[in-house]
Amino acid sequence: MPDVSIIMPCLNERESLPWCIANAQIALEGIATRYGLSGEIVIADNGSTDGSQALAQSLGARVEPVSRRGYGAALIGGCEGARGRYLLMADADGSYDFTDGVAMIGRLIDGADLCMGSRFAGGIAPGAMPWKNRYIGNPALTGVLNLFFRSGIDDAHCGIRAITKRAFLDCGLSSTGMEFASEMVIKASLREMRIDQVPATLGPDLRDRPPHLRPWRDGWRHLRYLLMLSPTWVFGVPAFLAMLAAVEIFVIAALHETGVLPGVSNFGTGWTILAGFLLTVGHFSAIMAMASHFHGVRGGYRRLRPSLARWGHVLRLETALMVGVVLMALSALGLIVIAVLWRRAGFVALPSVLPLVVTLAIGAVGLQTALGGFLLSIIAGHDSAFVPRPSTSKLPGQ
Repeated sequence: MPDVSIIMPCLNERESLPWCIANAQIALEGIATRYGLSGEIVIADNGSTDGSQALAQSLGARVEPVSRRGYGAALIGGCEGARGRYLLMADADGSYDFTDGVAMIGRLIDGADLCMGSRFAGGIAPGAMPWKNRYIGNPALTGVLNLFFRSGIDDAHCGIRAITKRAFLDCGLSSTGMEFASEMVIKASLREMRIDQVPATLGPDLRDRPPHLRPWRDGWRHLRYLLMLSPTWVFGVPAFLAMLAAVEIFVIAALHETGVLPGVSNFGTGWTILAGFLLTVGHFSAIMAMASHFHGVRGGYRRLRPSLARWGHVLRLETALMVGVVLMALSALGLIVIAVLWRRAGFVALPSVLPLVVTLAIGAVGLQTALGGFLLSIIAGHDSAFVPRPSTSKLPGQ
């Protein structure tokens, strides 16, 4: 069995395959000389119609057919079919030098789970990367990825990278498109794997047709994937800020209403209603953050937060229903009191909407808590315990 598998996704790459396979063979010779490891070249063919399969076989590569279409699907299929315990992958268009991967294999041998190439550290040839990708798209997406997931790399979308077969399987990668590049880094970061980085070069590709990459479409696919895998930033941070603002408005308005603070409150009717909206929306976002986190834990690519693990005996459907019912009962009682006071005042307009808005917001939060409890239980596999038990939250490979 080979120790190293070099994988190339292929869709009608007949023109560039001879150079890429020859270059990969040189890289395998370097790996054998430096580390004493054997290797193979795997062409993950995604349905080529130009004879790429026969050409690759004639040049000494092994063809792994992948029926599911897409860049990510081809790489996943190729990695799954690879026989080596170290996987080195790069595009089959001639833009990457596989000899840059020799150092990457060395990092894996040294204990890294994933080793990324950095084109900004290694060098980008003139015309090899469009300016909008080099100066806008790649830095922006890499910056967001590092902010969300603390990956600590400067080129998250470099096409040449190496990963151990075990780490690849443990990540459970599933993206079929170009966002596969981000998914690998994100899930390795979420699993707290060791991620190294070495310089890599990028040259103009050898094809006489436009590349498969579509900058705006694929850029959006990358960004939306970053957002979907970051419940803290998509749901958690907005939830905290919204509820904090709501509480601040309610407290200041109440202190003015009761005379604790002198003068007239700056928060009138409009701001009070806004506070009720912020409280309910923030609470809903908090439930979504928790649901997304537990979904990731059960999916095997996210570690359970220790703070949630400590409260596992409380985070249950029964608790959510109890809290929800209590809050809705308090809201109903508050509405009764407001109605009685309104009747005694002769059914004239209320002097302040603050009590009514606070009462309704409490009721809405109670209802969302009860319904959110059922949502979390469904995500938990129809289990009343929201926090995955040790047997279900154990990550693959552990």
